[in-house]
Amino acid sequence: MSDTADFVVAIPARYAASRLPGKPLRPLGGEPLVLHVARRALRAGAREVWLATDDPRVAEAVAGVEGVKVAMTSAGHASGTDRLAECATIAGWSEDTVVVNLQGDEPFAPASGIRTVASTLVRSGAPMATLAEPVADAQTLFDPNTVKLVRAASGDALYFSRAPLPWPRDAFARDRSVLPEGGHWLRHIGIYAYRAGFLQAFTRLPPGRLERVESLEQLRVLEAGHRIAVALSPEPFPPGVDTAEDLARAEARLQEERA
Repeated sequence: MSDTADFVVAIPARYAASRLPGKPLRPLGGEPLVLHVARRALRAGAREVWLATDDPRVAEAVAGVEGVKVAMTSAGHASGTDRLAECATIAGWSEDTVVVNLQGDEPFAPASGIRTVASTLVRSGAPMATLAEPVADAQTLFDPNTVKLVRAASGDALYFSRAPLPWPRDAFARDRSVLPEGGHWLRHIGIYAYRAGFLQAFTRLPPGRLERVESLEQLRVLEAGHRIAVALSPEPFPPGVDTAEDLARAEARLQEERA
C-alpha cells in the first residue's frame, strides 16, 4: 500500500480550550493557529478538508481558504471525537470513508505523516490507526504529558499510558536519568484515522475503566476489544500547542523555518 490512500481530513477546533482559551485563534506568525493546521491538511492531498468548530470566530479564520469547508457543531461535545462524528454526519461521508482526525493545535504536522496514518488504516484493516515516534531522552519518557505506547509485533497498539512504558527494571534500578540502549520507547502522536462508520461507533462506546484512570480516550477502543494499528511517523512530528509556552516555541520554530 502506498501513502496515497483516498482520505478526508477533519480538524476539531474548540474555542474554549481549557489550558489556552481561544487557542484556535491565537496568532502564530501573525495568522490564526488553526489556519496553519488547515494548510497542512491541504498539503497532504486530502480529498476534502473540514474544520469542525463550535464558534463562528473560528470558522471565520478559514473563510475564503479554497478547499476548506466548515461544519458548525454543538458546543456541548465532550471530546474532539464526538465533534468529528457530528462533522461526518454534516459532511455526509459514507461509512467506508477514511477520516483523518488532525488536531486543531498541530501547526507543524508533516504532510507525509498525515498520509501515512491514512494508508496505515487501509493497509492494516484495523478500524483505527495512529502514529508514534521514538522517545529520545529520559525526560520525555517520564513526562506525564507525553503519552507513551507499546505495540505488538504486528504493529497494533497494546497499551497507551502517561507512565514510562516499558519499564527497564534493571537499568532504571541503577539510573533513571538516561535511557538504556535498545530504543524500546515510543511517543504517541495524537493523530488518528478511522472509517467514518467506526468513528460513529466509537462515540457510542461507553468510557472504559482504563480511559478514566489514564484520561486517554483511545484506551476506550482497546478496552472494548478493537484494534488500533500504529505506524512510525516517516518524519519528525513536532508536539502540538497546549500552553502559552508551547505557542512561544512554535513561534520561534516558524521564524526559523521562514529565515
